[in-house]
Amino acid sequence: MSAISPEAFNALTEEALPMASHYGFHAETIGDGTARVRAPFSDDYVRSGGTVSGPVMMALTDFSMYAALMGAIGEVALAVTTNLNINFLRRPAAVDVVADCNVIKLGKRLAVLEVTLYSEGDDAPIAHATGTYSIPPEAAR
Repeated sequence: MSAISPEAFNALTEEALPMASHYGFHAETIGDGTARVRAPFSDDYVRSGGTVSGPVMMALTDFSMYAALMGAIGEVALAVTTNLNINFLRRPAAVDVVADCNVIKLGKRLAVLEVTLYSEGDDAPIAHATGTYSIPPEAAR
């Protein structure tokens, strides 16, 4: 069972993460340590060659990790990214980007997560990432 609903997470990020709102990022599903989030396609996110830019994909990756972590531990606004490593695998299509995230290790102070990004409607990954989040001491489980 998820510790936060997609609706509550989206409301939290709309208020606390204006950049995510600017991009239109939103969580579609959140489970216990899992999340599926989406970046709606916009011409504003396109780089040369008509493809979604890397910075948008990195931001969506971080957003998905935050959602999956909140699904595992609940609302902890001060959990922060301490590491993000991304591999761009192939050119994304000019459509929405979807990110699937899983917490692969949850400790008292750190969580390690894995993210795979897809172009909407395509099962072949466009990027793969791993990251670490720091959980503040007052939220330690």
